[in-house]
Amino acid sequence: MEIPKTITNTMMKKRFRLSEFLAEKLITATAFISFAFIVLIFVFVFRETLPIFSAPEPAVSLEELGEQETYGDIVLSDAERAAEEKEKTKVAAEEGVTVENLAGDRWQPISGKPKYGLLPLIVGSLKISLISIFFAAPIAILAALFTAAFAPRWAKETLKPAIEILAGFPSVVIGFFALVVLATFVQDIFGLEYRLNAFVGGLALSLAVIPIIYTISEDAISAIPKSLTEASLALGATKWQTALKVILPAATPGIFAAILLGVGRAFGETMIVLMATGNAALLSANPFEPVRTMSATIGAEMAEVVFGETHYNVLFLIGSILFLFTFTLNAIAEIFIRQRLMKKFRGS
Repeated sequence: MEIPKTITNTMMKKRFRLSEFLAEKLITATAFISFAFIVLIFVFVFRETLPIFSAPEPAVSLEELGEQETYGDIVLSDAERAAEEKEKTKVAAEEGVTVENLAGDRWQPISGKPKYGLLPLIVGSLKISLISIFFAAPIAILAALFTAAFAPRWAKETLKPAIEILAGFPSVVIGFFALVVLATFVQDIFGLEYRLNAFVGGLALSLAVIPIIYTISEDAISAIPKSLTEASLALGATKWQTALKVILPAATPGIFAAILLGVGRAFGETMIVLMATGNAALLSANPFEPVRTMSATIGAEMAEVVFGETHYNVLFLIGSILFLFTFTLNAIAEIFIRQRLMKKFRGS
């Protein structure tokens, strides 16, 4: 007995709807879990930062401890004990983190009076990121434009995978190359005083940023409709004029997203800047002086701090600043800039 076609079609539709329903729920659950993990990471980092903003615990008085055995030590009078307690309380208060301390220009966490000035670390991170984007963005965007608009098929199939392979290089390998080869080369060329500096670190970091910007830019340029290119060529424009004045402006939203991801990659990089920048927390605009970034500070000092002490909490504060900076940058770019650019090029 043959099954009617209507029943078969109904069964196929039900199976298709069931698989579509399961796939939709799986994607939704994956997205929710990813978002939950991001929130939990932020909560953990922020929780470890909170003790900085609480008042330091008062010193325990001698009356609370009771009479102590001296074992031959000099017995202090009541006035001397009171003066000693006052000095201990003063030192404890000075060790607490204040806004003035965090906004200072010195990072000296290990000293008699610790200084947790974040300004040199923030400036160092920004300096390294700007130098790396200055070198990486033009090279990556022009390479993507050449690959998508000019390169023959065989060259495109070779060039794109070769550049993308660079993204798989471990950061420590790029940092070691900068430490051993690039730093000496730059010092010999420019006659610099410091072998490891912000310029060397930014130049090495650009090697890690180029594949990210290149890949996303090439995809954005390849997604431009062929009708735009053909119309420009039909009006008498050359290939380079079409590429620079038609294709590149039309791909601006995707290229902007690529540069944005490159900035985030450069701002959060640890091993390259830890090995190639000199790691000196100097507040200077000179690109040829050593710097210390926020991510390198966390990587270098987190394993050596005492759990729960002020230095430990300040490192988590630096992590919170990194997280907030990246989140804010992406939110502003996505909500305000990228959407406006998309509306502009869509003509709405």
